[in-house]
Amino acid sequence: MLTILLSALAMTVIVAVRYLLTSGAFAWATRIRHPGLYDGLTPQIRREIFWSLASAAIYGIPAGIVAWGWDNRGWTMIYTDLAAYPLWYLPLSIFLYLLAHDTWFYWTHRLMHRPRWFQHAHAVHHESRPPTAWAAMSFHPWEALTGAIVIPLLVFLIPIHIGALGAVLAIMTIMGITNHMGWELFPRFLVHGRLGRMLITATHHQKHHDSYRGNYGLYFRFWDKICGTDLGLGDFRHDRD
Repeated sequence: MLTILLSALAMTVIVAVRYLLTSGAFAWATRIRHPGLYDGLTPQIRREIFWSLASAAIYGIPAGIVAWGWDNRGWTMIYTDLAAYPLWYLPLSIFLYLLAHDTWFYWTHRLMHRPRWFQHAHAVHHESRPPTAWAAMSFHPWEALTGAIVIPLLVFLIPIHIGALGAVLAIMTIMGITNHMGWELFPRFLVHGRLGRMLITATHHQKHHDSYRGNYGLYFRFWDKICGTDLGLGDFRHDRD
């Protein structure tokens, strides 16, 4: 039991430090790229950091249990030998994880916008007006719990190399932050081109924070398109001034 608790504590610290470093880096990039964009938002940013660090503990507990089970029991389908599966399976496994995560996120996120769920959980995230680079993990504990269990469950169902799992976590972190920081990191030709019609970037997710309805996806736009909830691309406060 002690080793499980230590593993959960270690993963909590790792998630928290990852958040502080990555969000801090993109907040610094925002200061360079768009000086003054976060002016007047200091109380909001403090609140985002508070909720995000609380979420780090919720994310860290199941991650710590999985890490303990993988290291001590061999419970999971995480593998380290590249020869265990064909090399073409590496990118496929990353895509499968992103697809499964995106599907879970779309439907739970859409549920969170039902009045009762929104009032008791998701409203915390939408208190960020406008969202900043610190807002990606700013969740009520109930909402954080829905996000914390996805990857830990998938490692019991879909084989994945430890390096590919790291890539999934990196993509999850970077897209979560860049989709909230109030400006578009990616070039216009990508966002407004064929690839942008399939992938979610800040320009797409900003529309969700402006309207509260639609654009519920995380990585891909296809669930929004299939279900008629794709609102198209938004714009940003600095573009309106």
